Amino acid sequence: MQVGSLLQQLDPSHLAAPHRSLPRAVRCWSEEPLTNQLQVPVLKSRDTEAKEKGGLLCDLVSEQDNHQLNSRSPVHVWGDFFDCMESERSQRMGNACIPLKRIAYFLCLLSALLLTEGKKPAKPKCPAVCTCTKDNALCENARAIPRTVPPDVISLFIENNNIKSISRHTFRGLKSLIHLSLANNNLQTLPKDIFKGLDSLTNVDLRGNSFNCDCKLKWLVEWLGHTNATVEDIYCEGPPEYKKRKINSLSSKDFDCIITEFAKSQDLPYQSLSIDTFSYMNDEYVVIAQPFTGKCIFLEWDHVEKTFRNYDNITGTSTVVCKPIVIETQLYVIVAQLFGGSHIYKRDSFANKFIKIQDIEILKIRKPNDIETFKIENNWYFVVADSSKAGFTTIYKWNGNGFYSHQSLHAWYRDTDVEYLEIARPPQALRMPHLILSSSSQRPVIYQWNKATQLFINQTDIPNMEDVYAVKHFSVKGEVYICLTRFIGDSKVMKWGGSSFQDIQRMPSRGSMVFQPLQINNYQYAILGSDYSFTQVYNWDAEKARFVKFQELNVQAPRSFTHVSINKRNFLFASSFKGNTQIYKHVIVDLSA
Repeated sequence: MQVGSLLQQLDPSHLAAPHRSLPRAVRCWSEEPLTNQLQVPVLKSRDTEAKEKGGLLCDLVSEQDNHQLNSRSPVHVWGDFFDCMESERSQRMGNACIPLKRIAYFLCLLSALLLTEGKKPAKPKCPAVCTCTKDNALCENARAIPRTVPPDVISLFIENNNIKSISRHTFRGLKSLIHLSLANNNLQTLPKDIFKGLDSLTNVDLRGNSFNCDCKLKWLVEWLGHTNATVEDIYCEGPPEYKKRKINSLSSKDFDCIITEFAKSQDLPYQSLSIDTFSYMNDEYVVIAQPFTGKCIFLEWDHVEKTFRNYDNITGTSTVVCKPIVIETQLYVIVAQLFGGSHIYKRDSFANKFIKIQDIEILKIRKPNDIETFKIENNWYFVVADSSKAGFTTIYKWNGNGFYSHQSLHAWYRDTDVEYLEIARPPQALRMPHLILSSSSQRPVIYQWNKATQLFINQTDIPNMEDVYAVKHFSVKGEVYICLTRFIGDSKVMKWGGSSFQDIQRMPSRGSMVFQPLQINNYQYAILGSDYSFTQVYNWDAEKARFVKFQELNVQAPRSFTHVSINKRNFLFASSFKGNTQIYKHVIVDLSA
């Protein structure tokens, strides 16, 4: 809009009046500070202005007062200025003020338009390291990507440079870009989403770079699979197994970018021995045996704080094992103690507490060391491994009202651990229940369930494995394996071969009292604790059919490792005989993200 067109709208008779000369300065302001985007003033009637007391007011200011407005931010200026709206002078002048007000408003409007026009950003210039034409830009012999590129460029060639890295925001806003070349640079990778928003892109040249085909470049392989742009063939320079392979022919399956780790989540300020988890009344719980306080501590998950908190406890003396067993809808806890005998407790849902219902015969169970629960043909059992010189490892059976002694396996062998598992023996295809007893006085002994007598019978032992403290089993693709823990010498991984267990792998294990296999989702781990060094976490390698070192944990004198799953979260509880009980969270990390 031109000044002349604005002035043409004014009344010529008023402009010609000699006694109505314009003041030397006209200033417009509002009550709020000016922003970067100027607002065009809205012309209002005098009545509307008087009612709203807002909007834009234009005062006619004499030259001597003009300097007072230079530092004034938008305002209703209340003072001695000439105000056509409210001043007594305007009342005296009557209609003579009307043309002056119209002139002031139009000059304000013109000023706003001119200022707004002046705020338009300048068009980016061609970078110094580039040569630009109307639609093209060529950048060579540079050490870094230019910071600014003309936004309407159609072809961009950044070639023959010593560029080692590039930002994922480099090409943002270049919506007209059709041809892009990053050829013959020193790029080893490209950041994810670097081509995001380049919807017009039809040709990309990435040749002549030293791409390292690791997880950081997995996204590029996926992008190449679905983009409509033509991309020249590019090749891997590393790692060695991918050297000279064509990136265009790779698939996302060629990249193993998902890794896991155990991250410290919570410390429990007490020592512990056994840790077990169980489901009861649609909730998950953890029970921990504390030998020095003599308690079984029950924990539940706090859904608000996202931590484990105390739920209840059973107080005893020198507690070594707290073994939960849920029969139908009733919770029982077998509490094994070194002194004062061992007992069975029942959860009373009405009283909301644990009540002792039974004592375990002290003549057989003198020094309990481990408890295992299992179910055979709809009958519930538990077995207690006794490590005293005069004790009996004994199996107890549920009779509907309590547990009674069902079978004593053998006496005076100082058993330290018992493991229940199911394995098949030829010519039978079905798996049969078995027990493996570990002892400090003999090799591990394997017992097989006899269906006719409803008893376990001594079948065989595991040769060349003296001084085994504990045996724990796991399965991979239907095959049964066991982890054997030794305090002195090497611990072992063995595989069931149909009639006996065969050596698969040895692990150095000085001072180990726990070698615990556990499965979390599709990941199979084995955790080897030690009283003298860091705990070693192993991960099962399916191709090698053996464990590989995965992670180290700092746990003092560990005695058990237990997997706990709650609300799609997976935790590892690590008991400690000399330090705090520790909780780790199982974390899955995508290296390609």
